[in-house]
Amino acid sequence: MTGPALVEVVRSGVVESVHHGALVITAPDGSVRLAIGETDRPVYPRSSTKPLQALGMLRAGLRVDAAELALVCASHSGESAHVEGVSALLGRAGLTEDDLRCPPDYPLHEPSRLAAIRAWPGSRRGAMNCSGKHAGMLATCVHNGWSTGDYLDERHRLQQAIAGTVAELTGEPIAATGVDGCGAPLFAYSLTGLARAFGRLAAAGEGAERRVADAMRAHPWLVAGTGREDTLLMLAVPGLLAKVGAEGVHAVALPDGTAVACKIADGAARARRPLVVAALRALGAVPDNPAAASVLDGLGRGHGEVLGGGAQVGELRLTRECARELELV
Repeated sequence: MTGPALVEVVRSGVVESVHHGALVITAPDGSVRLAIGETDRPVYPRSSTKPLQALGMLRAGLRVDAAELALVCASHSGESAHVEGVSALLGRAGLTEDDLRCPPDYPLHEPSRLAAIRAWPGSRRGAMNCSGKHAGMLATCVHNGWSTGDYLDERHRLQQAIAGTVAELTGEPIAATGVDGCGAPLFAYSLTGLARAFGRLAAAGEGAERRVADAMRAHPWLVAGTGREDTLLMLAVPGLLAKVGAEGVHAVALPDGTAVACKIADGAARARRPLVVAALRALGAVPDNPAAASVLDGLGRGHGEVLGGGAQVGELRLTRECARELELV
């Protein structure tokens, strides 16, 4: 994957790096309002798929409250409430962290990571950022009397149910199935399909789709964590649904079902932030209050990304061509 140049990194007035990729904006009815790059090419959306997977679990009988459902959708930072929430969800299903098949890890949140290294005898599966999703998968299996030891096998009834939900929401067949970093089945489909799926979740008026969207919007900290971009975006933009994925993927949707999805070709997380913020601005979705504007400005310009001697000496910005495309929205 290459695609057009979307974001450039400016240091001391000079363009130092350029990120290529693709971006799509879909309307509430699922039609494409703007497409830059190869938006119909299958990609691995990585953790941006988690809300779709959570919906598949709900349809298969998963019983959780809103906070637990937010954790099932999460790429959490491993802060204490995240890890404790995962343990509680497993406990109600009669399981423990030992039943998780995601790899053990230390928290992503730096203070929590340092505290864990000092206090824990080793890394923990419950601290891995995908442990909420895995706990939800296991709880769904227990509810249905399905086997738990092989719950990550793509042929398992759980994974087949989830795959069907993903195909339905994206409106396209799954192009390929791989293995995600956490060990779970990973589905390939297009950015356009990803945006359409998020639009359907965000605009749902009732049912399991609405439960997923409401849980994420009500508990943005559980979806990510302290200082994380999804948490900040959902706090700053009322009603927004947002979920990042590894390798430069991000999907967001407004309450009316308008949605944005992007993929950075080189996988750089830093480049997706200015793209998403610029798309939200182009859609008129930035609230008129100083706190929200400050948060979005920091994400959009890459504050903390281009440093020299500890001070900000540059920024991330859209290329002129990408900015012109977004003006057409």
